[in-house]
Amino acid sequence: MLASRCFAAPAALRSLPRCQQHSQQLFWRQAAAQRIWRSYATTSEKDKVAKFKGTKGSDGNYTVTLIEGDGIGPEIAQSVKNIFSAAKVPIKWESVDVTPIFKDGKQVIPDEAIDSVTRNYVALKGPLATPVGKGHVSLNLTLRRTFNLFANVRPCKSIAGYKTPYDNVDTVLIRENTEGEYSGIEHVVVDGVVQSIKLITREACERVLRFAFQYAQDVGKPKVRAVHKATIMKMSDGLFLSIAKEVSKEFPDVEFDAELLDNTCLKIVTDPAPYNDKVLVMPNLYGDILSDMCAGLIGGLGLTPSGNIGDECSIFEAVHGSAPDIAGKALANPTALLLSSIMMLQHMGLMEHADRIQNAIFKTLAEGKTITGDLGGKAKTHEYADAVIKNLA
Repeated sequence: MLASRCFAAPAALRSLPRCQQHSQQLFWRQAAAQRIWRSYATTSEKDKVAKFKGTKGSDGNYTVTLIEGDGIGPEIAQSVKNIFSAAKVPIKWESVDVTPIFKDGKQVIPDEAIDSVTRNYVALKGPLATPVGKGHVSLNLTLRRTFNLFANVRPCKSIAGYKTPYDNVDTVLIRENTEGEYSGIEHVVVDGVVQSIKLITREACERVLRFAFQYAQDVGKPKVRAVHKATIMKMSDGLFLSIAKEVSKEFPDVEFDAELLDNTCLKIVTDPAPYNDKVLVMPNLYGDILSDMCAGLIGGLGLTPSGNIGDECSIFEAVHGSAPDIAGKALANPTALLLSSIMMLQHMGLMEHADRIQNAIFKTLAEGKTITGDLGGKAKTHEYADAVIKNLA
């Protein structure tokens, strides 16, 4: 059940100079607009955070929204479609274009795309390019805000057959996706002075933290660790940390602890093995940086899946760039989008299909005979996909 909750600005606001009053009033209005309270009474299956709500159609298939993306997006999306078809996954694709249009003077995602994701509850997305320059809004950020995708899930697992300086990496990072430093609350105080507000709310913290504990249970990780800087940001990160401790009491079977962000960065690049039994959960900015850093431990973003989770809809994506320089040349590596599609199948409860395709991907990579150039091979995009299809057990 949803109910709005607003919070009043503190009485001390009235004592501030008028220009600062305006800045603080803006903060409180925007913060209040983001505060939505949701009560999760239990963690039973029916009450889980972000449970997939889709159902099969009369043809026995789920409909999944497909956002092919820019650059190499259509090529790697075709690999996913070919492999899913060969594996007889009960899915039909509904392709949509998310190129922004102007509506009421603002750049927005077309209604047809919004309606598709809302109707299907799940989408798979290729890379989207955001032009550099003033006035261009990140499409990835727009999608997260449009569908309130509150958690970004980034598994980082070593892949047999692709050697990096680190062996047997197997951790998961969960990033709060809606607020923190990325709340977009910025303004000029006076010329040469800009203020950016880090927004942290109890509701957003509870939601992502509860999801992190549930995710740990689902994937068999015995520990959850909150990554923070509460020693410096005592109120904002302090709130995140205190709520993490509260939520941990609801999950007595999952061990909880916390670690400072800088310590985590140092330790995980020194020896990632101690993090293999953990799900790491953290505020927005830390997760953005740390998740890409951990992707480097296993070989880069081309081997890293990602999922953006919401209460109603979820979007799974390749987080690498659109690589326009190699678009149309059949040189692209579809692994990241393929592994993201595996996460999507797991989210949908299609575990047997997910395991079958994932095993075929890992077997193809381990063989090393038909892999793309970025992985040290010479295979074309479609040749790599064909090798995965041949390895379907």
